[in-house]
Amino acid sequence: MCGIVGILAQRPVADLLMAGLKRLEYRGYDSAGIATLVNSHIAYRRAEGKLENLATKLKQEALPGMVGIGHTRWATHGKPTEDNAHPHVTDKVAVVHNGIIENYRELHEELAKKQYRFKSETDTETIAILITDYLNQGLTPQQATSAALKRLDGAFAIGVIFVGHNDLLIGARRGSPLAIGYGESEMYLGSDALALAPLTNRISYLEEGDWVELHPGIAIIHDGLDKVVERKVHQTAMSGAMVGKGQYRHFMLKEIFEQPAVIGDTLSANATPENQLTLPTLPFDWKKVPRVTIVGCGTAYYAGMVAKYWFEQLARMPVEIDIASEFRYREAPLPEGGVLIAISQSGETADTLAAIQYAKSQNQKVLAVVNVLHSSIVRLSDVVVPTLAGPEIGVASTKAYTTQLAILLCLAVSAGLARETLSLERAEEIIQSLREIPGHINDILREDHKIQELAQHLCEVNDVLYLGRGLLYPLALEGALKLKEISYIHAEGYPAGELKHGPIALIDDDMPIVVLAPRDSLFEKTSSNIQEVVARGGKVILFSDKPGLAKLGVKPFWSMALPTIDAVIAPLLYAIPVQLLAYYTAVAKGTDVDQPRNLAKSVTVE
Repeated sequence: MCGIVGILAQRPVADLLMAGLKRLEYRGYDSAGIATLVNSHIAYRRAEGKLENLATKLKQEALPGMVGIGHTRWATHGKPTEDNAHPHVTDKVAVVHNGIIENYRELHEELAKKQYRFKSETDTETIAILITDYLNQGLTPQQATSAALKRLDGAFAIGVIFVGHNDLLIGARRGSPLAIGYGESEMYLGSDALALAPLTNRISYLEEGDWVELHPGIAIIHDGLDKVVERKVHQTAMSGAMVGKGQYRHFMLKEIFEQPAVIGDTLSANATPENQLTLPTLPFDWKKVPRVTIVGCGTAYYAGMVAKYWFEQLARMPVEIDIASEFRYREAPLPEGGVLIAISQSGETADTLAAIQYAKSQNQKVLAVVNVLHSSIVRLSDVVVPTLAGPEIGVASTKAYTTQLAILLCLAVSAGLARETLSLERAEEIIQSLREIPGHINDILREDHKIQELAQHLCEVNDVLYLGRGLLYPLALEGALKLKEISYIHAEGYPAGELKHGPIALIDDDMPIVVLAPRDSLFEKTSSNIQEVVARGGKVILFSDKPGLAKLGVKPFWSMALPTIDAVIAPLLYAIPVQLLAYYTAVAKGTDVDQPRNLAKSVTVE
């Protein structure tokens, strides 16, 4: 959500800033801008909409300068207009900001009484004017920034440049991530390492409350009390090539096709070729855990729903699952010795971070399943089991979701073995079945043209119903979410057993119903639901296996036979056609697949 790039260099930075913003497009945005120091003033260009609009302005009027900041904005306060776009500029500073300043109205009123004029509707401009006010009182840039930070309530990451200080760039974070990049004689700021990938492989991450002053080749980091501190410099293997689309039309399609490899990598890191688990050492004993609580947002939440089934069935453990934004305020009683499993692709999800903090206040151990190792959730957690999905650029999560499922299944198997509710033989069968999943996914991907043809029909409808039972119910929810996110078609996911309790009223000959139904112990009941839908004229789109299709008593509108697998693994396999269906439907509708409207990849504010 929003993106920041800052560069302090010995060369013009406008093109470098634009390239950095391009790498941050995946985070979601609706306007953009850059500002540089030019002689004794700040020059800036801003534009509503996509970066192409900003690039056009820069072609018309180039922007010199060797220190600058750039921003992609996802609107919170004020519409996505050019006036509300960042950077926000005064006669002394330019500021870019991710997050929300909760007390900006009070600060706005205070500064307005001092005759400062505001040009935007944003909370960010308040930061720029507040720092300017302190500079007008005679403070240095460092002193003015420190004083301003102490006045701000809320979550933020900011970058600031100062008129007359061509050797200074200041950044700060509280509740929103910010990374520092180290060059030979250059220094960089970025919302994440991806923004800086082609510029440097030496990265530090500011910790909560930190602020940093960057000078050529030097970073001076201060904590929230202004004490100078050291933060570890990491060597990162990220490169610009890692975030390219390669031969694929969209990042989302590339990431769907990467799933066999990344699921294989994730499993190899957590199990031996002999199907023995090699998970990290856990700071708790599964036998003594009275209850597991799982939290996540969006797709991560649906991964957690699948995990609830696995932990209950394989380990016979009581499990609660909650959407992180609800859990953080619910003040749920948590048993002594309980474990919270937090699931997040970015490791920076604001609601999930708050849920972790609440759980820790209740003496819970926190196990994190994340895709970004140098993230806030990692630093807060007691133990981390990373997914090895690599950078995920498409806003709609695909490979992060399936690698999360792979990790969560390994954890459930581990808990089952520890609690002696799962035999070693059965555990090895499950891991072996998981090991075979990449090959089965490749089989589906080779037939993606069939789903592409189906999408030509689906793109014309207004509503879609998804049905699943047991382990496939959460996937029905996830399938509906994917379709909504990128095609803008209204879709709902339901447990198939709920069909007669309301949703059946919606069914007519215009309503497609996507059914996820492998031939498992619940297939007969789902088959009955399919017959009820067909009898009412509904168009059933069925994903099953050959035994399921052979057993079905009626002919669906469309069907696809998936490989026959161990039922416990089904959510990983059936996720693939669900993702492809959403993708090809969105392509057929002509929507912006990788950057759907109003959405951000990483939601770092409430």
